[in-house]
Amino acid sequence: MVGLKPPEVPPTTAVKLLGGTAACFADLLTFPLDTAKVRLQIQGNQAARSAQYRGVLGTILTMVRNEGPRSPYNGLVAGLQRQMSFASIRIGLYDSVKQLYTPKGSDHSSITTRILAGCTTGAMAVTCAQPTDVVKVRFQASIHAGPGSNRKYSGTMDAYRTIAREEGVRGLWKGILPNITRNAIVNCAEMVTYDVIKEKVLDYHLLTDNLPCHFVSAFGAGFCATVVASPVDVVKTRYMNSPPGQYQNPLDCMLKMVTQEGPTAFYKGFTPSFLRLGSWNVVMFVSYEQLKRALMKVQMLRESPF
Repeated sequence: MVGLKPPEVPPTTAVKLLGGTAACFADLLTFPLDTAKVRLQIQGNQAARSAQYRGVLGTILTMVRNEGPRSPYNGLVAGLQRQMSFASIRIGLYDSVKQLYTPKGSDHSSITTRILAGCTTGAMAVTCAQPTDVVKVRFQASIHAGPGSNRKYSGTMDAYRTIAREEGVRGLWKGILPNITRNAIVNCAEMVTYDVIKEKVLDYHLLTDNLPCHFVSAFGAGFCATVVASPVDVVKTRYMNSPPGQYQNPLDCMLKMVTQEGPTAFYKGFTPSFLRLGSWNVVMFVSYEQLKRALMKVQMLRESPF
Protein backbone atom coordinates (compact mmCIF):
# COMPACT_ATOMS: atom_id res chain seq x y z
CA MET A 1 0.00 0.00 0.00
CA VAL A 2 1.06 3.67 -0.38
CA GLY A 3 3.46 4.96 2.25
CA LEU A 4 5.13 1.72 3.26
CA LYS A 5 8.89 1.67 3.59
CA PRO A 6 10.36 0.45 1.35
CA PRO A 7 7.54 1.60 -1.00
CA GLU A 8 5.64 -0.64 -3.38
CA VAL A 9 7.09 -3.88 -2.00
CA PRO A 10 5.22 -6.84 -3.51
CA PRO A 11 3.42 -8.77 -0.74
CA THR A 12 4.93 -12.10 0.23
CA THR A 13 2.76 -15.18 0.80
CA ALA A 14 2.75 -14.49 4.54
CA VAL A 15 1.62 -10.90 4.02
CA LYS A 16 -1.17 -12.03 1.66
CA LEU A 17 -2.48 -14.31 4.41
CA LEU A 18 -2.43 -11.35 6.79
CA GLY A 19 -5.12 -9.74 4.63
CA GLY A 20 -7.42 -12.66 5.42
CA THR A 21 -6.45 -12.63 9.11
CA ALA A 22 -7.15 -8.89 9.46
CA ALA A 23 -10.47 -9.35 7.62
CA CYS A 24 -11.48 -12.18 9.98
CA PHE A 25 -10.77 -9.97 12.96
CA ALA A 26 -12.91 -7.21 11.42
CA ASP A 27 -15.70 -9.73 10.71
CA LEU A 28 -15.76 -10.91 14.32
CA LEU A 29 -16.42 -7.35 15.49
CA THR A 30 -18.92 -6.27 12.82
CA PHE A 31 -20.77 -9.47 11.83
CA PRO A 32 -24.06 -8.55 13.62
CA LEU A 33 -24.24 -5.40 11.48
CA ASP A 34 -23.78 -7.51 8.34
CA THR A 35 -26.56 -9.87 9.44
CA ALA A 36 -28.85 -6.91 10.13
CA LYS A 37 -28.04 -5.57 6.66
CA VAL A 38 -29.01 -8.89 5.04
CA ARG A 39 -32.32 -9.06 6.96
CA LEU A 40 -33.23 -5.51 5.95
CA GLN A 41 -32.25 -6.12 2.34
CA ILE A 42 -34.46 -9.20 1.93
CA GLN A 43 -37.42 -7.55 3.65
CA GLY A 44 -40.20 -7.35 1.08
CA ASN A 45 -39.11 -10.66 -0.42
CA GLN A 46 -41.93 -13.23 -0.20
CA ALA A 47 -39.68 -15.71 1.56
CA ALA A 48 -38.88 -13.23 4.32
CA ARG A 49 -42.16 -11.55 5.19
CA SER A 50 -42.66 -13.34 8.50
CA ALA A 51 -40.72 -10.67 10.42
CA GLN A 52 -40.59 -6.90 10.09
CA TYR A 53 -37.43 -5.03 10.97
CA ARG A 54 -36.93 -1.33 11.62
CA GLY A 55 -33.46 0.11 11.71
CA VAL A 56 -30.15 -1.47 12.61
CA LEU A 57 -30.60 -1.69 16.37
CA GLY A 58 -34.26 -2.70 16.01
CA THR A 59 -33.31 -5.53 13.64
CA ILE A 60 -30.64 -6.89 15.97
CA LEU A 61 -32.91 -6.62 19.04
CA THR A 62 -35.78 -8.34 17.19
CA MET A 63 -33.49 -11.19 16.17
CA VAL A 64 -32.14 -11.61 19.70
CA ARG A 65 -35.65 -11.53 21.19
CA ASN A 66 -37.21 -13.96 18.69
CA GLU A 67 -34.26 -16.20 17.77
CA GLY A 68 -31.83 -15.99 20.66
CA PRO A 69 -28.61 -14.08 21.40
CA ARG A 70 -26.53 -16.10 18.94
CA SER A 71 -28.74 -15.26 15.93
CA PRO A 72 -26.81 -12.10 14.84
CA TYR A 73 -23.81 -14.40 14.34
CA ASN A 74 -25.62 -16.91 12.11
CA GLY A 75 -23.25 -17.81 9.28
CA LEU A 76 -20.12 -16.61 11.09
CA VAL A 77 -18.14 -19.78 10.27
CA ALA A 78 -18.86 -19.41 6.55
CA GLY A 79 -18.13 -15.69 6.87
CA LEU A 80 -14.67 -16.37 8.31
CA GLN A 81 -14.02 -18.98 5.63
CA ARG A 82 -15.01 -16.38 3.06
CA GLN A 83 -12.68 -13.76 4.45
CA MET A 84 -9.67 -16.08 4.61
CA SER A 85 -10.01 -16.86 0.91
CA PHE A 86 -11.62 -13.66 -0.36
CA ALA A 87 -9.64 -10.99 1.51
CA SER A 88 -6.31 -12.77 1.13
CA ILE A 89 -6.72 -12.53 -2.66
CA ARG A 90 -8.31 -9.11 -3.08
CA ILE A 91 -6.12 -7.32 -0.54
CA GLY A 92 -2.92 -9.33 -0.79
CA LEU A 93 -2.73 -9.21 -4.59
CA TYR A 94 -3.79 -5.58 -5.04
CA ASP A 95 -0.29 -4.08 -4.93
CA SER A 96 1.12 -6.80 -7.19
CA VAL A 97 -1.63 -6.43 -9.80
CA LYS A 98 -1.33 -2.64 -9.61
CA GLN A 99 2.37 -2.93 -10.36
CA LEU A 100 1.59 -5.32 -13.21
CA TYR A 101 -0.72 -2.74 -14.81
CA THR A 102 1.64 0.19 -14.21
CA PRO A 103 3.72 1.06 -17.31
CA LYS A 104 7.42 0.38 -16.96
CA GLY A 105 9.40 3.44 -15.94
CA SER A 106 6.40 5.14 -14.30
CA ASP A 107 6.92 6.33 -10.74
CA HIS A 108 3.23 6.43 -9.81
CA SER A 109 0.14 4.39 -10.66
CA SER A 110 -2.68 6.30 -12.32
CA ILE A 111 -6.28 6.22 -11.09
CA THR A 112 -7.20 4.08 -14.10
CA THR A 113 -4.48 1.57 -13.21
CA ARG A 114 -5.70 1.39 -9.62
CA ILE A 115 -9.30 0.95 -10.71
CA LEU A 116 -8.31 -1.90 -13.03
CA ALA A 117 -6.30 -3.53 -10.24
CA GLY A 118 -9.19 -3.21 -7.79
CA CYS A 119 -11.71 -4.67 -10.23
CA THR A 120 -9.36 -7.49 -11.21
CA THR A 121 -8.54 -8.66 -7.68
CA GLY A 122 -12.17 -8.25 -6.58
CA ALA A 123 -13.43 -10.44 -9.43
CA MET A 124 -10.70 -13.05 -8.85
CA ALA A 125 -11.45 -13.21 -5.14
CA VAL A 126 -15.22 -13.63 -5.42
CA THR A 127 -14.87 -16.34 -8.07
CA CYS A 128 -12.89 -18.41 -5.58
CA ALA A 129 -14.96 -17.55 -2.49
CA GLN A 130 -18.51 -17.62 -3.93
CA PRO A 131 -19.65 -20.88 -2.21
CA THR A 132 -18.75 -19.48 1.20
CA ASP A 133 -20.72 -16.30 0.44
CA VAL A 134 -23.80 -18.27 -0.62
CA VAL A 135 -23.75 -20.30 2.61
CA LYS A 136 -23.14 -17.19 4.72
CA VAL A 137 -26.12 -15.35 3.22
CA ARG A 138 -28.38 -18.41 3.60
CA PHE A 139 -27.56 -18.64 7.31
CA GLN A 140 -27.94 -14.90 7.88
CA ALA A 141 -31.30 -14.80 6.09
CA SER A 142 -32.77 -17.89 7.78
CA ILE A 143 -35.27 -17.15 10.54
CA HIS A 144 -35.50 -19.54 13.50
CA ALA A 145 -38.51 -19.17 15.77
CA GLY A 146 -36.88 -20.99 18.66
CA PRO A 147 -34.96 -24.08 19.79
CA GLY A 148 -37.69 -26.40 18.50
CA SER A 149 -37.93 -24.86 15.06
CA ASN A 150 -36.76 -26.75 12.01
CA ARG A 151 -33.38 -25.77 10.68
CA LYS A 152 -32.67 -26.40 7.04
CA TYR A 153 -28.95 -26.77 7.69
CA SER A 154 -27.48 -28.47 10.75
CA GLY A 155 -24.12 -26.77 10.25
CA THR A 156 -21.83 -25.06 7.77
CA MET A 157 -20.54 -28.22 6.08
CA ASP A 158 -24.08 -29.62 5.93
CA ALA A 159 -25.14 -26.41 4.16
CA TYR A 160 -22.51 -26.92 1.46
CA ARG A 161 -23.63 -30.54 0.97
CA THR A 162 -27.35 -29.74 1.03
CA ILE A 163 -27.10 -26.91 -1.49
CA ALA A 164 -24.97 -29.04 -3.82
CA ARG A 165 -27.39 -31.97 -3.50
CA GLU A 166 -30.65 -30.01 -3.92
CA GLU A 167 -29.54 -27.31 -6.37
CA GLY A 168 -26.50 -28.90 -7.97
CA VAL A 169 -22.92 -27.72 -7.70
CA ARG A 170 -24.00 -24.62 -9.63
CA GLY A 171 -26.14 -23.72 -6.61
CA LEU A 172 -22.96 -22.93 -4.68
CA TRP A 173 -22.13 -20.35 -7.34
CA LYS A 174 -25.65 -18.92 -7.49
CA GLY A 175 -25.62 -15.19 -8.05
CA ILE A 176 -21.96 -15.15 -9.03
CA LEU A 177 -22.44 -12.53 -11.78
CA PRO A 178 -24.04 -9.89 -9.51
CA ASN A 179 -21.59 -10.88 -6.81
CA ILE A 180 -18.61 -10.39 -9.13
CA THR A 181 -20.07 -7.03 -10.15
CA ARG A 182 -20.70 -6.06 -6.53
CA ASN A 183 -17.33 -7.14 -5.22
CA ALA A 184 -15.40 -5.69 -8.14
CA ILE A 185 -17.11 -2.36 -7.39
CA VAL A 186 -16.63 -2.69 -3.62
CA ASN A 187 -13.01 -3.76 -3.91
CA CYS A 188 -12.31 -1.00 -6.41
CA ALA A 189 -14.01 1.61 -4.19
CA GLU A 190 -12.34 0.38 -1.01
CA MET A 191 -8.81 -0.22 -2.25
CA VAL A 192 -8.58 2.71 -4.67
CA THR A 193 -10.24 5.18 -2.27
CA TYR A 194 -8.03 4.04 0.58
CA ASP A 195 -4.97 4.18 -1.65
CA VAL A 196 -5.73 7.68 -2.99
CA ILE A 197 -6.83 9.24 0.32
CA LYS A 198 -3.78 7.87 2.09
CA GLU A 199 -1.48 9.08 -0.68
CA LYS A 200 -2.95 12.60 -0.66
CA VAL A 201 -2.89 12.83 3.14
CA LEU A 202 0.79 11.92 3.10
CA ASP A 203 1.65 14.11 0.09
CA TYR A 204 0.11 17.21 1.71
CA HIS A 205 1.64 16.32 5.09
CA LEU A 206 -1.77 16.40 6.79
CA LEU A 207 -0.87 13.30 8.79
CA THR A 208 2.06 10.96 9.06
CA ASP A 209 1.86 7.30 8.05
CA ASN A 210 0.32 6.12 11.32
CA LEU A 211 -2.99 5.09 12.90
CA PRO A 212 -4.91 8.39 12.37
CA CYS A 213 -3.95 8.36 8.68
CA HIS A 214 -5.07 4.75 8.30
CA PHE A 215 -8.33 5.49 10.17
CA VAL A 216 -9.27 8.46 7.96
CA SER A 217 -8.41 6.59 4.76
CA ALA A 218 -10.33 3.47 5.80
CA PHE A 219 -13.42 5.44 6.86
CA GLY A 220 -13.53 7.23 3.51
CA ALA A 221 -13.10 3.92 1.70
CA GLY A 222 -16.02 2.39 3.61
CA PHE A 223 -18.38 5.28 2.82
CA CYS A 224 -17.47 5.33 -0.88
CA ALA A 225 -17.88 1.57 -1.18
CA THR A 226 -21.32 1.64 0.48
CA VAL A 227 -22.67 4.37 -1.80
CA VAL A 228 -21.60 2.79 -5.08
CA ALA A 229 -22.23 -0.87 -4.20
CA SER A 230 -25.55 -0.85 -2.30
CA PRO A 231 -27.83 -1.41 -5.35
CA VAL A 232 -25.79 -4.38 -6.59
CA ASP A 233 -25.46 -5.69 -3.03
CA VAL A 234 -29.24 -5.74 -2.49
CA VAL A 235 -29.85 -7.56 -5.79
CA LYS A 236 -27.08 -10.05 -4.98
CA THR A 237 -28.52 -10.77 -1.52
CA ARG A 238 -32.08 -11.16 -2.80
CA TYR A 239 -31.05 -13.42 -5.67
CA MET A 240 -28.70 -15.62 -3.63
CA ASN A 241 -31.33 -16.13 -0.92
CA SER A 242 -34.26 -16.72 -3.28
CA PRO A 243 -35.86 -20.18 -3.66
CA PRO A 244 -35.42 -21.89 -7.04
CA GLY A 245 -37.71 -20.38 -9.68
CA GLN A 246 -38.52 -17.10 -7.93
CA TYR A 247 -36.24 -15.12 -10.23
CA GLN A 248 -35.11 -16.13 -13.70
CA ASN A 249 -31.79 -14.27 -13.36
CA PRO A 250 -30.29 -11.27 -11.53
CA LEU A 251 -31.77 -8.87 -14.11
CA ASP A 252 -35.25 -10.31 -13.48
CA CYS A 253 -34.68 -9.87 -9.74
CA MET A 254 -33.70 -6.24 -10.26
CA LEU A 255 -36.72 -5.49 -12.47
CA LYS A 256 -39.17 -7.10 -10.02
CA MET A 257 -37.68 -5.07 -7.17
CA VAL A 258 -38.19 -1.83 -9.12
CA THR A 259 -41.77 -2.62 -10.15
CA GLN A 260 -42.90 -4.03 -6.80
CA GLU A 261 -41.00 -1.88 -4.31
CA GLY A 262 -39.68 1.12 -6.20
CA PRO A 263 -36.10 2.32 -6.74
CA THR A 264 -35.55 2.96 -3.02
CA ALA A 265 -35.45 -0.83 -2.57
CA PHE A 266 -31.90 -0.74 -3.92
CA TYR A 267 -30.82 1.13 -0.80
CA LYS A 268 -32.57 -1.02 1.76
CA GLY A 269 -30.21 -1.67 4.62
CA PHE A 270 -28.00 1.29 3.67
CA THR A 271 -27.41 2.38 7.28
CA PRO A 272 -26.23 -1.03 8.51
CA SER A 273 -24.27 -1.41 5.28
CA PHE A 274 -22.42 1.82 5.97
CA LEU A 275 -22.00 1.11 9.68
CA ARG A 276 -20.69 -2.32 8.82
CA LEU A 277 -18.45 -1.34 5.89
CA GLY A 278 -17.18 1.77 7.62
CA SER A 279 -16.27 0.01 10.86
CA TRP A 280 -15.10 -3.11 8.99
CA ASN A 281 -12.75 -1.10 6.81
CA VAL A 282 -11.33 0.78 9.78
CA VAL A 283 -10.63 -2.40 11.75
CA MET A 284 -9.38 -4.35 8.74
CA PHE A 285 -7.10 -1.72 7.20
CA VAL A 286 -5.65 -0.59 10.54
CA SER A 287 -5.00 -4.21 11.54
CA TYR A 288 -3.61 -5.07 8.12
CA GLU A 289 -1.26 -2.07 8.01
CA GLN A 290 0.10 -2.79 11.48
CA LEU A 291 0.50 -6.53 10.89
CA LYS A 292 2.04 -5.93 7.48
CA ARG A 293 4.46 -3.34 8.82
CA ALA A 294 5.46 -5.57 11.74
CA LEU A 295 6.10 -8.53 9.46
CA MET A 296 8.13 -6.43 7.03
CA LYS A 297 10.26 -5.17 9.91
CA VAL A 298 10.89 -8.74 11.03
CA GLN A 299 11.89 -9.70 7.48
CA MET A 300 14.24 -6.72 7.21
CA LEU A 301 15.88 -7.63 10.53
CA ARG A 302 16.39 -11.21 9.35
CA GLU A 303 17.97 -10.00 6.12
CA SER A 304 20.23 -7.49 7.90
CA PRO A 305 23.85 -8.67 8.17
CA PHE A 306 24.13 -7.17 11.68
